[in-house]
Amino acid sequence: MDWFEALVLGLLQGLTEYLPVSSSGHLAIGSALFGIHAEESMAFTIAVHVATVLSTLVILWKEVAWLFKDLGHYCAHPSDGLNGGTRYTINIIISMIPVGIIGLFFKDKVEEVFGSGLLIVGLMLLVTAALLTFSYRYSSGRKQSISMTDAFIIGLSQAVAVLPGLSRSGTTIATGLLLGNRKDNMAQFSFLMVIPPILGEAILNIIDMAKHGVGALGVEPLPLLVGFIAAFLSGCAACKWMINIVKRGKLIYFAIYCLIVGAVTIIYNYMN
Repeated sequence: MDWFEALVLGLLQGLTEYLPVSSSGHLAIGSALFGIHAEESMAFTIAVHVATVLSTLVILWKEVAWLFKDLGHYCAHPSDGLNGGTRYTINIIISMIPVGIIGLFFKDKVEEVFGSGLLIVGLMLLVTAALLTFSYRYSSGRKQSISMTDAFIIGLSQAVAVLPGLSRSGTTIATGLLLGNRKDNMAQFSFLMVIPPILGEAILNIIDMAKHGVGALGVEPLPLLVGFIAAFLSGCAACKWMINIVKRGKLIYFAIYCLIVGAVTIIYNYMN
């Protein structure tokens, strides 16, 4: 992977991490077009995912600060009862349970799926299109806050969305909307709930790579840095943009996009 390929893939990751079109699917498509094998791009994939997490922290820093402030107050004064930020943090922890189980016990199986070619990516993009369409047509937005039960169900959808081509943000937002949650609440929750799992996965992979030395990176430091910066900057723009898109209920356009890209990907897979 050279610096230009890293730049393109980094921009692709940053933009598609927040838009409901599957960043993992687009990275797989981009890597295939550049002739980059999955095992060569694993460290790069981790780096650009961490970059987009940092962009979330930058754009939603007020919300993150609120969570830490309320959690700190509860720890210091538990007799005051659960406050809003602590309840929200508990919901995030609950949502992490399913994906945590997948990461701990089925990590190797997931990595096998990522290396299985573009057919699964195309099919999952079609599933993403269907989910976005259903949420557009049947969501009610009657609930003022996300319940613990909803948080767990949304967490289940996040665990399923580890499949390449199945958009994490699209799946979690669509699931939350179908459960009756408000659009603005779901956009924020979807972006905040992914921070701990991605950082946890990154730490585990960094430890694993440290055991095998720098050669385990599979990519030179310069392209890794270029991709990281590109993903961070484009992620900041996309995160802010996506929150506004969800509030306006424009997800149907992304359903059409996923339908087209999914179909083209399946055709391309059979032609090559």
